[in-house]
Amino acid sequence: MIILFIQLLDMPHLLGRWILLTKDKGLVKQEGTGTELPMTGDKVFVHYVGTLLDGTPFDSSRERGEKFSFELGKGQVIKAWDLGVATMKVGEISQLICKPEYAYGTAGSPPKIPPNATLVFQVELFEFRGEDITEGEDGGIIRRIITKGEGYTKPNEGAAVEVCLEGSCEGKVFDKRELKFELGDGESLGLPSGVEKALMAMEQGEESLFIIKPKYGYGNTGNSKYNIPGEATLQYKLKLTTFEKAKESWEMNSAEKLEQSIIVKEKGTQYFKEGKYRQASVQYKRIVSWLENESSLPEGEEQKAQALRLAAHLNLAMCFLKLQEPSSTFDNCDKALELDDTNEKALFRRGEALFAMKEFDRARADFQRVIQLYPSNKAAKSQVALCQKQIKEQHEKDKRLYANMFQKFAERDAKEEADKGMENGGGMEVEESGGQE
Repeated sequence: MIILFIQLLDMPHLLGRWILLTKDKGLVKQEGTGTELPMTGDKVFVHYVGTLLDGTPFDSSRERGEKFSFELGKGQVIKAWDLGVATMKVGEISQLICKPEYAYGTAGSPPKIPPNATLVFQVELFEFRGEDITEGEDGGIIRRIITKGEGYTKPNEGAAVEVCLEGSCEGKVFDKRELKFELGDGESLGLPSGVEKALMAMEQGEESLFIIKPKYGYGNTGNSKYNIPGEATLQYKLKLTTFEKAKESWEMNSAEKLEQSIIVKEKGTQYFKEGKYRQASVQYKRIVSWLENESSLPEGEEQKAQALRLAAHLNLAMCFLKLQEPSSTFDNCDKALELDDTNEKALFRRGEALFAMKEFDRARADFQRVIQLYPSNKAAKSQVALCQKQIKEQHEKDKRLYANMFQKFAERDAKEEADKGMENGGGMEVEESGGQE
């Protein structure tokens, strides 16, 4: 068994007020000073001192002078710690008396911990924080697990999910629904992108609380339907009731990939017509993921696959232009040009991306290439003129900048020469004056 004792060293009047946590009296504790308990998946920060039952020390974070951290309930520490720290509040100092089955078992941890050892840990909880589930760990989506899910698989892009959700902002619930939909379609249901990213991190049956920053919420525009202001942080309680994963590329044969690519291309086009550019881009990305490395197609089918890939990259470029993401536009145009190096749309859209990135010389080159290949393209001629105007303005600006810079350098040099002359002249006058005296 594991027995947990909490010793509030500065509050001796509370000793004796024990709380029974398990029916077999295997886990008891004394209430701490904080107001909230850590949840599964939270990163906790503690100091600890570990001794054998006879008092022999074997490990101490305090001696190292550095707090120890781990993700609660993930099996990163001995079972006693996952169970015991989950019952603690910030500021608590606990004593964990851990039987072997809750520590290192029959093997021990040589050389310091013998087999079948009962261990004693004094643990102080300083802080805990939710799990950051964003790819770059930018703090944009933080998860607090209320009920752990089952299994290890998670929904992927395109998975069919059933979810209960409750969205709130500044303590006020604005959205409470039970939904069935495919991941990638959330925007059409009024869901921010952060909710779909959150669902893709969950296990079946899991219930979690997510804190979603504006970047993954409703951004700087907010949401008028729900009366959400711009730059608002959202809180969503989500329960993933069940899900069915979408087939991964390796699970489909060539014929299935082509068939599904045609279906999602039409779906993406419909989203684009509705102005749902982010959702459209999700569909086009699926085509790329399915067909980009497909090498087992017969000759006739290979041409269809290449045409679908080309269309997907061109459409992605247009989506990202609409979303004002020029670097992603540029990347997809490059991919399209690898498939067709004289493609009119790819060259023109890459020029637009470069123009937005203020690389006017390179943009002009792309538009001039369009005119060379497609002389009737009037839009490209207009873009060349715009590029030349921007290049001229930049040259004039640089000219003024450098002129001012050189003028300042000349004035500084002249002043230094004048100051130097004054110093020399002043010295002579003093010397002559002294001679006269």
